[in-house]
Amino acid sequence: MDKKRVLSLIQPTGEIHLGNYFGAVKNWVNIQEKYDCVFGVADLHAMTMPYDPKLLKSNTERMVIELLACGIDPDKSILFIQSMIPQHTELLWIFNCVTSYGELSRMTQFKDKSDQLEGKSVKNIISAGLFTYPVLQAADILIYNANFVPVGKDQEQHLELTRNIAVRFNKQFGEYFNEPLPLFTEIQKLVSLADPSKKMSKSLGEKHYIGLFEDENKTLKKIRSAVTDTGDTSEKMSPGVENLFNLLKACGKTNEISTLMGDYTSGTLKYKDLKDATAEAVIGLTAPFKKRKQDLLDNKAYVEKIIAEHAEKARTLANKTLEDVKKLVGIYT
Repeated sequence: MDKKRVLSLIQPTGEIHLGNYFGAVKNWVNIQEKYDCVFGVADLHAMTMPYDPKLLKSNTERMVIELLACGIDPDKSILFIQSMIPQHTELLWIFNCVTSYGELSRMTQFKDKSDQLEGKSVKNIISAGLFTYPVLQAADILIYNANFVPVGKDQEQHLELTRNIAVRFNKQFGEYFNEPLPLFTEIQKLVSLADPSKKMSKSLGEKHYIGLFEDENKTLKKIRSAVTDTGDTSEKMSPGVENLFNLLKACGKTNEISTLMGDYTSGTLKYKDLKDATAEAVIGLTAPFKKRKQDLLDNKAYVEKIIAEHAEKARTLANKTLEDVKKLVGIYT
């Protein structure tokens, strides 16, 4: 029996941090055996917010290298760079013509990101690309006729739009597209070490996240300075302490959790011990990733070969869909 296809993309916004890894990349690695996986680096999506062109290109290559270092297997999955597959943007236009303005205007992420840009600078326009990028997401998914898309709660609305576009297209032009379903996988929620009221994010600043490939001393310093108690005198575990336990859990340190939780319950837990155990777990987890990344950096010809070969694989799949779609909608092929 043919495997079901999974499609997921990640934006190249700098280094992968622990929140990215446990929230998405680790699950990508784990599902490669079960599904036919197509993964992409969404450099076109990264253009919808203010960006540096030179950084975009270098961050895109960096993301490919880091995904390979994390365990994306080029023999089991397709790993493409979005801008190298022009069929995505061709399908975007066709989908624009079956997507309503009202649907796009209700997208909460458009509202949130527009608020970030509002009034900051005349250069930071709220672009049409930001408004229509959920349609490009739909094209990303449907051009490979994916069965499943790994999503978090913040992406469910966009996947629902994708399903609506597929349904509307099928009704108007004939049954063709799958209606992709969400693939919910276990995700360990991690928050900022410096402010546990916010999720771990690069946008908050360097002290708020731990880079998967950052220097060990930097990791150690961040964890040792992590916020623990917040002055709340209730008996409930503080968010900062809970976050450190969540990091240990994400790293698979069940024995350490058992011991330290026992200390917490008895009131004898020393936060230094919790932080040291967390730092050791994180450094141990990331060490092999760093080695693989360095090996890839030392063999750039191999990386370039993977990028070229996988772009061709993705284009072959995408072009078949686009040719079919063009025939259905009545335009030249």
